[in-house]
Amino acid sequence: MFHEIPEAMLLRMRELERIDSRDRADGTPRLKRLRQIPPEVGKFIAILAASAPAGGYIEIGTSAGYSTLWLALACRAVGRKVITYEILEEKAELARQSFDEAGVSDVVEFVHDDALLCLPQMKEIAFCFLDAEKEIYSRCYEALVPKMIAGGILVADNAINHRATLQPMLERALKDERVDAMIVPIGNGELICRIR
Repeated sequence: MFHEIPEAMLLRMRELERIDSRDRADGTPRLKRLRQIPPEVGKFIAILAASAPAGGYIEIGTSAGYSTLWLALACRAVGRKVITYEILEEKAELARQSFDEAGVSDVVEFVHDDALLCLPQMKEIAFCFLDAEKEIYSRCYEALVPKMIAGGILVADNAINHRATLQPMLERALKDERVDAMIVPIGNGELICRIR
């Protein structure tokens, strides 16, 4: 997956990395920043996604599409497609631009909507990357787990740097008998849940 990243995708990834770095350095307000994962987390979620069983792949919280591009690499490697959800209009425009420039329409379906409203219709989810506003993580977790297949993988970003806000959801996941879960200290911390 990582040895032959298409040039158009690599160029868009590098541009988003540059924008994210600039935003973090110049004091851009939090909601205006891209707030994307670092490259090592991108590789990590791509490997996890490529290892997930057959079924639906979703992402909740697209932002400008950086993490989606890593998931697109996994989807191409295993012949699947990811559906990614973004609720904010300004981020939706950036995501559309990213997907057009990177040429990933064959493996990425972008939905400009509230994922929580769409989750009730979903079934047989094999992989989910959750990187949205932290206040909705608990609701997403409770809506997602029953929709996921055995062996499915749920990854939730920011498990360490937003631990105080996410503590109720993290405790729930770590004690939930429906999943095997742990927090991996990569990037800002990733909660990994494997559905039993």
